[in-house]
Amino acid sequence: EEAIFLRKKITLLRAFSLLIGSMVGSGIFISPKGVLKNSGSVGFSLVVWFSCGLLSMFGALCYAELGTRITKSGGHYIYILETLGPLPSFLFLWAEFFAIRPANSAVVSLAFGRYLLEPFFAPCAAPVPAVKLVSLLGYYTVLTLNSWSVTWSARLQTALSVVKLLALALIIVPGMMLLAQGHTEHFQDAFDRQSLVLDKLPLAFYAGMFAYSGWFQTSFVREELVKPERNIPLAVIVSVITVIVGYMLTNVSYYTVLGTQDVLASPAVAVSFVQRAFKSLISVVPVLVALSCFGTMNGGIFTFSRTLFVASREGQWPPLFSMIHIRRHTPLPAVMLMFPLVTAMVCIGDIYHLLNFFSFSRWLFIGLATLGLIVHRHRHPELHSPFKVPLFVPVSFTIICLFTVAMSFYSDPVNISIGCTMVLSGFPVYYLIIHRQMSARCRNLFYPSFFSTLSDYLTHKLQLLLEVVQQEIKTY
Repeated sequence: EEAIFLRKKITLLRAFSLLIGSMVGSGIFISPKGVLKNSGSVGFSLVVWFSCGLLSMFGALCYAELGTRITKSGGHYIYILETLGPLPSFLFLWAEFFAIRPANSAVVSLAFGRYLLEPFFAPCAAPVPAVKLVSLLGYYTVLTLNSWSVTWSARLQTALSVVKLLALALIIVPGMMLLAQGHTEHFQDAFDRQSLVLDKLPLAFYAGMFAYSGWFQTSFVREELVKPERNIPLAVIVSVITVIVGYMLTNVSYYTVLGTQDVLASPAVAVSFVQRAFKSLISVVPVLVALSCFGTMNGGIFTFSRTLFVASREGQWPPLFSMIHIRRHTPLPAVMLMFPLVTAMVCIGDIYHLLNFFSFSRWLFIGLATLGLIVHRHRHPELHSPFKVPLFVPVSFTIICLFTVAMSFYSDPVNISIGCTMVLSGFPVYYLIIHRQMSARCRNLFYPSFFSTLSDYLTHKLQLLLEVVQQEIKTY
């Protein structure tokens, strides 16, 4: 009875909530340990946190300009496709689907399960099987909600963004009170150069940037934003500044209450903080942190499903995933596709190994996307953009991203090599399946008509089962 397409339901408030809800998640509650471990001291770890915030602001400003220049949804994928071409965009999509996104979702899901169960087993650690079971239940709940309704997913994100800021406030306030009373003993000799190991700094930046990751989320839903030319830059600038201030104060609070050894020994830094500083809230803060992670899972599913949707629409992913549910107007197949890989990574993964594993690929392609902004400016000088950043911002951000990626090979060669192999494995897939300039003989060799017929048959049956159709109105 009505046209099938993705509606513009993301207002400025919802865009702000999407960014806050995606950035403030498990990162600030698990990354302090990783940043401290690889930076070596309290002072250098705070420098890393601030530098990561500044770097995130540079990246967010670049993506805000890209979002006003390129009017399609899809985030990193569509920016690389439109500026650098189909091969790097497919390699991103390949790595994102098989490595970056499932590993990221698994990290957040495991943090959700750990913090939710922590009060019930304190002072002992929660059993690993129980943590993984609860993690999967939380992920499946968010998956179901995103399949059901765009509006309710956005409303949940707004509500959980308030919860996230409340969780940060409950950590910041007691820490600042103790600091005002003169508890500065843990900041003595804060910049201990003997503990600094330069080749570990990229891993410290990975942990810090993971905590800030999410500043690019509005670019994934560009076609669903109300007044995107105005709301993307505004939401990005306000949200990133808010998070930088919140993260710096949170880390100062951590170090005011906990020493470096306590932070490094803690499986859940926020819980250890509350046990020491605010025992009356011992059962409240972990639940708030778990809800924070829940919001990050919601934002991740909401945005990545749009990447698969756009990639399918551009012909680089099976056509089923560019279809929309006929009544609920959600990209149902794209939303559902991730759960097998996330399930596998939650069952077999460890938080910090997963974090290093996916960070290499993520920051490589983010660096390529901002490089694409420079290329796009050079190719289209006549194109008017309602929001434009100084050239040194994308240049410096791109150089730092690619340099950090290169340095990480020395810091964690095993996990980084796995991530690199995952990216490179997309080359043969692209040339055998996606690349259209192939001779008829080669195409018949790799694509017998039987497989083409079978693919069409399965697509048709799944379309009927899921009640989905192609988008009927162009929204970009």
